[in-house]
Amino acid sequence: MVAALVAAGHFVTVVTRNPKKADMLPHPVRVIADLDQVHNADHFDAIVNLAGEPIANGLWTRKKRAKIIQSRVDMTVGLNKLIQRLESKPKCLVNGSAIGWYGLRGDEELSEEAGFAPAFVHDVCEAWERATAQAAQYGVRAVRLRIGLVLGVDGGILAKLLTPFEFGGGCVMGEGQQWMSWIEQDDLVRVIAFAIANEALEGPVNATAPHPVRNVEFSRALARALKRPAFLKAPHWILATLLGDMARETMLGGQRVIPSRLQHYGFVFRHPRLAPMLRKITGAKPQQAGIDTHQQRVAAK
Repeated sequence: MVAALVAAGHFVTVVTRNPKKADMLPHPVRVIADLDQVHNADHFDAIVNLAGEPIANGLWTRKKRAKIIQSRVDMTVGLNKLIQRLESKPKCLVNGSAIGWYGLRGDEELSEEAGFAPAFVHDVCEAWERATAQAAQYGVRAVRLRIGLVLGVDGGILAKLLTPFEFGGGCVMGEGQQWMSWIEQDDLVRVIAFAIANEALEGPVNATAPHPVRNVEFSRALARALKRPAFLKAPHWILATLLGDMARETMLGGQRVIPSRLQHYGFVFRHPRLAPMLRKITGAKPQQAGIDTHQQRVAAK
């Protein structure tokens, strides 16, 4: 995201707890370690906040649950305090959330108008979104991005899956019928830019591709892109026993999310379907030229 903004000519201030990581960022960027380093007279057109403790990297102990929620809420509250003291208010706050807001909803299609089912992932997102909404009292347009599984080869869930799939160890989670609502990494960057630029966009926005898939379909599509088998299964009871609620809510459960508001406002996904996207970003040769050619025409638009 930083690279895309810098390439487009924007001046970006990055807040990071590890300034050494900023060496990997394109320049020019301003790097700070704390919001207190921002002066009241500084000017920002928009603020983007995606910070939060990883949610699927271990057991949800009581301490871990508290850290997951507080890391998101504390940063968002800090940004609200920053906005309050800035002499020139930003026009927009684009704040992270996740499709976990909907809880576990089975096969139901979920637009931004849908309700939720009780779950810890909902509690996390609800607390995060509630903190985000406070920006409105300062006249700032707040967009709450309910982000799906972000797929890119250099990070996120796909990067973790590539090695086991490449060695034939890819598997279906449980029965594989749970929905995976996903978005390609560069499309997510474009969604963020779209949210900043489109003044009509406000409130919850589903940041997912328009065609979610079941876990079994995802596993088969990734295996085909890598030309590897995927006949293994990770039984439901093993995952649930070893990883508890974390597995039940993030690996064995899911949401069938539709990006209704993005489509209503005319956002065009460059990667609307999973299989051609996986073939492209993994460097696989096209299996069906007609599909890939159509995908290129969509991207060109």
